[in-house]
Amino acid sequence: MRVFSDVETDLLLAAARRATEPVAAARLVAEAFFHVSRTADPAAMSPLADRLSALRSDPARPQTEVLFHTVAGAVGVRTRKPHATRHLETALRLLETHRLHADPLYLECAMFCTLTLMRPEEIRPRYAHLVAQADTAPARRARLVAMLGLADAWSGDLLRGRLGLHEARQLARAAQRLDIEAEVTSWLVKIEAMCGDLAASAACLTQSRDLAARSGSRWVAAHIAECAATLHLASGDTEAWLGMVEFLVGTMVGVNSGLIFEHRWELATHYALHGRADAAAELLSGLPDPPLGWPGAPALPAWRGWINQPADPAAMARFETSLTGLNRAVERLSRPRMAWLLGAQHARLGRRADATRLLEAACTGYAAIGAAGLLAQVMADLQRIGGPGGPGVGNRADATPRSDASRPSVPAPRSGGPRSADPDPAGRPDAQRLTEAEVRVAQAVAGGLSNREVAAMLGVSAKTVEFHLGNIFRKLGVRNRTELASATSVLRLGA
Repeated sequence: MRVFSDVETDLLLAAARRATEPVAAARLVAEAFFHVSRTADPAAMSPLADRLSALRSDPARPQTEVLFHTVAGAVGVRTRKPHATRHLETALRLLETHRLHADPLYLECAMFCTLTLMRPEEIRPRYAHLVAQADTAPARRARLVAMLGLADAWSGDLLRGRLGLHEARQLARAAQRLDIEAEVTSWLVKIEAMCGDLAASAACLTQSRDLAARSGSRWVAAHIAECAATLHLASGDTEAWLGMVEFLVGTMVGVNSGLIFEHRWELATHYALHGRADAAAELLSGLPDPPLGWPGAPALPAWRGWINQPADPAAMARFETSLTGLNRAVERLSRPRMAWLLGAQHARLGRRADATRLLEAACTGYAAIGAAGLLAQVMADLQRIGGPGGPGVGNRADATPRSDASRPSVPAPRSGGPRSADPDPAGRPDAQRLTEAEVRVAQAVAGGLSNREVAAMLGVSAKTVEFHLGNIFRKLGVRNRTELASATSVLRLGA
């Protein structure tokens, strides 16, 4: 009976059944696992772990044991079985003891286990030189380079990770592996958005959905929403971001990225800060704090306390103090986000000194990892409270993307040219609001700068400027830069 629809996987499993040597059979089953790990349902891969279990022997062969524990651990984590990570730890211990990393199959096992255990900072120092030396098939090289790039980005080196993932995508295309290309492209949605290239992120989002569909990749399809949420956050689109986070919490996406708790805490924070205390409390009710080794765990109890008392200075101080415990490389993305949330709330409450301190900390954190897209959003919040280059006191920061009701707005022009400001543009059906990033681009272009000059000034790519301009022209109903200049003359900043 066929377990998987992939022909190559069926051939591998058929060869494993014919193999007379247990280690050779185990290798073929493990190859089948890696072949379908991006397309098959997690539960459908359980028979692979069972088949490897049947190939174990007494005395144990380390090669077979590594393959069994790798697959059993991966399937267990994806199906949320208790103690699944023990298999992964055992596989890594055996790999080290018996020095099996020179074999590309076992190198892939080592990297796969390390990432599944959410220890991306260990990948480059341990395995990068082995990836460079590996003489292996194109598909495996694409997978190895992809894991290396993901590990770099996940541990806080976004720029290096982005380069690695683009290389992996090219390798996947050369190997004609749509499933690998789909997974890598979905990761690039998130990383390009964090790096500030929103146009590239949006393009990757469209491509990853298409690739997931063409390859039948359920694994990738289920995780695209997590990457899309980051694009909406970096774009300043509250409603889309909120919808994505609600979807992520409702579907438990984030188990493997380590963000399952942060997604829920983020959503509860949004509810608490927007007058929905009961919804926030219900979201966290009965949910224990994560184990201490989980990314972000040192700060989550204090974060919960702040959600319960969002205006209490003592609760906010405890949460801020807890951020000092986020010292792991995998937490370099979380720490500035938490500082941003706290700083924005201080700003809402009129505590400029506290707000400035925390927002500056968030800016520093994002700048250090290359997250120019998120940095731009924090800088906008900082400027609204009178930070460097800001308009002065009197405006309020918001750590979630600005909603339509709070974005700077430009009234849509009447036919025949731009019109003067409407006293209540939000009430008009033809009035659309610009995001913070779009306002900055509109002002710079209206001031006579070229796309390349705007890109250099804002620290983004020329393609991102073009992406914003397309949205600006559509929202304002203008056709060229001259009409845009007239429209921006009535733009109301700080509204």
